[in-house]
Amino acid sequence: MEIADYIRKVKRKLSESSIVNSFTIVDERILFDRGYFRARVLLTNGDFLEIAEAFTSIDQRIVTISYRYQWMDASKQKLRKRWDNVEHFPDLPNFPDHVHVGDELNVQPGESRNILQIITVIEREIEIL
Repeated sequence: MEIADYIRKVKRKLSESSIVNSFTIVDERILFDRGYFRARVLLTNGDFLEIAEAFTSIDQRIVTISYRYQWMDASKQKLRKRWDNVEHFPDLPNFPDHVHVGDELNVQPGESRNILQIITVIEREIEIL
C-alpha cells in the first residue's frame, strides 16, 4: 500500500466510524517512503482522542514506526488509555510497546497498532461502557 492510500484509509475510517463525532487534522505529511498523520478527535460520547503515527511502506505494506494514541475523558483531565512506543519501560514484555491505563503510573505491556486498529479497539471498548 502506498503512503497516500494509507492516509486516505485513515481519513475514511475517521469519517465513517460510529464513535467519531468530528476530527481535526493537525499534521499530515507524505514523503517518498514515509508518512505522518496527527489528528484530534471528538468522540460521540464526549471523550477526546489524540492520534499520531509515523509510518513507512515496505513491500507495499504499511509499517508503523512510532505512535501515540491518547484517549481522555471529555474534560481532558482524566486519562482513559494511552498507547505508545516511547522507549521508557525497557523491562516490560513487548518493549517498547505499552499502554497507560487510567493513570500515567499504571503501565501495561502493549502491542504495536496503527490508527485503523486503534479506532477499532476504542469502538469495541465504548460499546461495552
